[in-house]
Formats: sequence, structure tokens, C-alpha cells
Amino acid sequence: MRIGTPLGPDPTRVLLLGSGELGKEVAIAFQRLGVEVVAVDRYPHAPAHQVAHRWHAIDMTDPVTLATLIEQEAPDLVIPEIEAIATNALVEIEAAGTTVVPTARAAKLTMDREGIRRLAAEELGLPTSPYAFADTLDEVRAAIGRVGLPCVLKPVMSSSGKGQSVLKDAGDAEAAWEHARTAGRVSNPRVIVEGFVEFDYEITLLTVRHAGGTAFCEPVGHRQENGDYVESWQPQPMSPAALAAAQDVAGRITEALGGRGLFGVELFVRGDEVLFSEVSPRPHDTGLVTLATQRLSEFELHARAVLGLPVDTSLRSPGASAVVYGGQELTAPDYEGVAEALAVPGADLRLFGKPTAGERRRMGVAVAAADDVATARDRATAAAAHVRPVPRAGDPGPAGR
Repeated sequence: MRIGTPLGPDPTRVLLLGSGELGKEVAIAFQRLGVEVVAVDRYPHAPAHQVAHRWHAIDMTDPVTLATLIEQEAPDLVIPEIEAIATNALVEIEAAGTTVVPTARAAKLTMDREGIRRLAAEELGLPTSPYAFADTLDEVRAAIGRVGLPCVLKPVMSSSGKGQSVLKDAGDAEAAWEHARTAGRVSNPRVIVEGFVEFDYEITLLTVRHAGGTAFCEPVGHRQENGDYVESWQPQPMSPAALAAAQDVAGRITEALGGRGLFGVELFVRGDEVLFSEVSPRPHDTGLVTLATQRLSEFELHARAVLGLPVDTSLRSPGASAVVYGGQELTAPDYEGVAEALAVPGADLRLFGKPTAGERRRMGVAVAAADDVATARDRATAAAAHVRPVPRAGDPGPAGR
């Protein structure tokens, strides 16, 4: 294939729908290959906006606005990087001849937990936790009765733990349902109630569909709090039988979704048994660890696979990542402790440049390499602990306003 010159008369142009921290790394990976990048998000000055050739801030859930922008930019590739997108518009755009990565169907199915769960469990027969869907509080209570306690209640359209609750008592159903209705990425009362799975550990299996077939990265272990990842490490030790089962599940679900690119397949592991949880048809937040561990990060793998270029999933070193949170509500924060974080042996840092901070908003990530995972986790955690978003000079912060 040929790649045109950015901003020239015939560039190879990608349009990123979603410009957060993952989108920023994707934009950089494409630019290193000479691709023109247009970054889109719902708010201005999002992380990928800061490195793109051009950027736009629009309501991506509005199908007319989205279709108009795509027609205006005329990209070679439309690459969804988040879930909150008018996916029906993507289906129409793809039918009209624009390539959507990996496919418009994949973007539509994976935005909706119902669509992807029914595909995995009911069409492909993949092992999953017990589940039921509900639209009303009465249906939620009935679903809890079928699935059993404890269970997890989530909006069907959400991600990163938004709107998620763990229920240990049926009396908590109303509060959990209200939380799901108001905290999801898209206004939709429908929820999924999942049986709580007792697992030994959970992994993300980064799976690359490329011109030569399907390749797997070494499994990424991770720890979550309230449905959102706080640290990850690679490789996660697994038995040969569990690894083979994980690759089988990941290969089957990504083949069903089709297209090319990197997929983050989330799996629960119990002994040699593997259960499907979720899949993202794009780089995964837990995969930020690959910035320290692999010859090609998950973002570089995604760009190469999408462009039909050779990929290499080899591990360079064991490593880990740890999240830096905002800690408080701030506008245009400053950061302290950066020098101390970078003084940790084997550690590196990515500050995302988000224009506002929140208590649990992810503002950066520390990554670290080491000879073993345990040391890498200690290093990443130590580096992240040094970094503190603080009010900028002259800003008293929320407590002083």
C-alpha cells in the first residue's frame, strides 16, 4: 500500500472518534507512519486534540452532526475510540463506502452490552457469567431473582465502571438501578444484571486481527476498583490449558466481529476455565502497560493492523502500569512529583493533558519495566504515587472558591 503525505494533496487520512488518552497514543502511532490524523471528541482540547493535525468538538451521539463531519473530512478510515457514538450512522456511512475500523457492526455491537453478550453466549456459545436484561425496577428485581446474589448491575451502554454497582442485598436494587440510569455514557434505562463470578484472576487478551491472520499478545493481568482499572501487568502467569482456552475465546469473538485492528478481550479465569466478559474493538486501557513491555505497543499494533502492515506482538520485558488520578476537581491543573516519579528505576510517565481533573478521573499513568512482574508493579505504583495534580498558580482550587 501507499501512504500519502499529511496535509498534502492526497494524504492518507484517519478520523478518530474519541480523543482521550488512548486516542492520543493511537494518533501518535498513526502520525509516526505518516498518516494525517483528525481527532474528534465531545469537548475541546481533549488529549488527542493536542497532537492531531486537526480537531473537532461535536456531539458524537448526534447522527446528523456525525455524518456531516465525516462527509466534510472525507477520511480514508473512521476509527471509533470510545463507545458513545451514533453507531447507526456509522453503519450507514460504511454502507456508502467509507471504511469503519474494525467494522461498523463491531462498533455497534460492542457499544451495547446486550448485543455483545448475546453474540458471545447465544450465537457463539462462549462461556459467560449468568445474566439477564431489564428495563424497569420490577424487571431488575426479577432479574436478580433469576441470576442470584451477589450480582453486578450495569447500564447496557457504558464503560470503565460508569453506572456499575455490586449488589449483595436485594434491597439495594432501586439505588443500583437509579445509579445505572443516570451514570451511563448514554441515556438508556436498560441494564444487564450479571451473576457474580468467583474467579482466580481476570485478564485482558490483546488480540490483533491483521493482514496475515490473528496474533495474541502475552496476557495482561489487571486489578479493578468499581469497574475501572487501577493497575495492570504483563505477562499474567497462566496454565497452558487456560492460555489455550483464552486464545480460543478471543479468537472466536474477534473473528465474529470481523475487520482488522487490535481488540481488548476481557476474560475471567478460574483454574483452567475461561469465561468471556467483554470486548473492545480498539486498544484497551489495561493495555497501557504495553508502552513499557512490548516491542510494539498496543497502539502501534492497532495502527499497523488497520493499515495492513506487518505486526509483532513479542514481549520485550515484564512490566506494569498504575493510574494517576485527579484527586480533586481542578481546571487546567499543574502537576507535582514528576521528577520523583521519573527517578524510580525503570519507570516512565504519561500525563494525558486533560483540561479538567476530577477525584476519580484518570489524569495519567506510570509504567515500569523490570526483570519480573512483582518488581515492575512496585515500581509503577511507587512512580504513580509521587504524581499529584494540584491547583495551578493563582487558582485556589475548589476548597478556596
